[in-house]
Amino acid sequence: QVQLVESGGGLVQAGGSLRLSCAASGRTFRSYIGAWFRQAPGKEREFVAAVTWSGGTTFYADSVKGRFTISRDNTKNTVNLQMNSLKVEDTAVYYCAADRSSSTAPSDYNYWGQGTQVTVSS
Repeated sequence: QVQLVESGGGLVQAGGSLRLSCAASGRTFRSYIGAWFRQAPGKEREFVAAVTWSGGTTFYADSVKGRFTISRDNTKNTVNLQMNSLKVEDTAVYYCAADRSSSTAPSDYNYWGQGTQVTVSS
């Protein structure tokens, strides 16, 4: 079992930065893919970024590539998302997820955090 808790959301102006953190419990987390998804009001949950268990390979949605950076620290059981050059359209609830598959589909992830709100104002 893996439990995930996100932190770091908030309100920021367009062009600003935020750093999200996901703290995981459970020994098996270190062998899992760590990912971030987001869901805006009235929209489906969408993939943002993922990182392999070693941290050596990362994946990004085209909409955030070059602006967001995902990383993990297996000594602290955390997965982080550094978000720079934020846009109004990045406003959403951001969720941390984990599982063994390096998939961009939410349905392929069995472990989820409760979500943290990110609001970007113009």
